[in-house]
Amino acid sequence: MARKFTASKTHLRPDPRYGSKLAGKFINCVMHNGKKSVAQRIFYDAMELIQKRLPNEQPIDVFTRAVENVKPVIEVRSKRVGGATYQVPMQVNKTRQQTLAIRWILMAAREKKGRPMSIKLADELVAAFNREGAAITRRENVHRMADANKAFAHFAW
Repeated sequence: MARKFTASKTHLRPDPRYGSKLAGKFINCVMHNGKKSVAQRIFYDAMELIQKRLPNEQPIDVFTRAVENVKPVIEVRSKRVGGATYQVPMQVNKTRQQTLAIRWILMAAREKKGRPMSIKLADELVAAFNREGAAITRRENVHRMADANKAFAHFAW
């Protein structure tokens, strides 16, 4: 049986301004309905806002550190043993860590209403850079849940 294959890793192009593959992936996740130029404008406007707020830091470094800060190390997964379903804490692999971090940052930015997306995204990235904000809260909740279910760790195989 063939394994699941996604071409996103092999065909992923770095973004044109910073040359970062992580930024290219992030822009692709911001994108709706194939409108990549709109997604790029949102991302680059957010980077300019970050540059104004944190003049001592490079905006791409702030972005990468924010994503690193949001990455979860451990998560809970449902495992059915016998008739019961247990929430088993498990390590998260690198690609899933990155995917979850990007997803949580974008969800936190999209949940805020009433302002342009670039401003909301810049706010969330600066908050994640400073280890605060909704995305960091989400990560802490996942870690707390895994810590609470440590008793079921022996089901992880």
